[in-house]
Amino acid sequence: MSTKDKIYVAFDGDKDIQYYNLLKAWNSNDNLSFSINDAHDINTARDTSSEEQIKRQLKERFLSSKSFILLLGESTKYLYKFVKWEIETALELELPIIVVNINKKRIVDYDRCPSILKDCLSIHISYEMKIIEHAIKNWPLVHYKYIKEENKNSFTYKNEVYIKLGL
Repeated sequence: MSTKDKIYVAFDGDKDIQYYNLLKAWNSNDNLSFSINDAHDINTARDTSSEEQIKRQLKERFLSSKSFILLLGESTKYLYKFVKWEIETALELELPIIVVNINKKRIVDYDRCPSILKDCLSIHISYEMKIIEHAIKNWPLVHYKYIKEENKNSFTYKNEVYIKLGL
């Protein structure tokens, strides 16, 4: 079995948990080449942990992650306590950022995208297993090329990529 890359996933834990759970189910498929670094199981007693303790534990997860996925739901852009911090941390660490639109839009969804990400180096894709796997495999190399070129734009895949993947 090949080595799997660790992926940090951020999302609205109250409203979008079902999308995260499906991503984890896809993750358990041995035919896929990615694995999720589950930041949401780090502390079962969140109510008794301070924000600083949680962020310190999350930062450890970031440091072992090679990419960052943001599951973008209808209220994600309003989450400041943790999701905004997670985005800021991914940017600070220059992790490849994959924004997954759970409404399946294949573009930058400016109505839902947190303002901090609107003009930052990232790829915006639809919530579909094949394109998520494609982005996990291919975006990091492109991301690091753009970092060297100081290109900080938001990107999307052309429709041809989706067609090639059968989407």
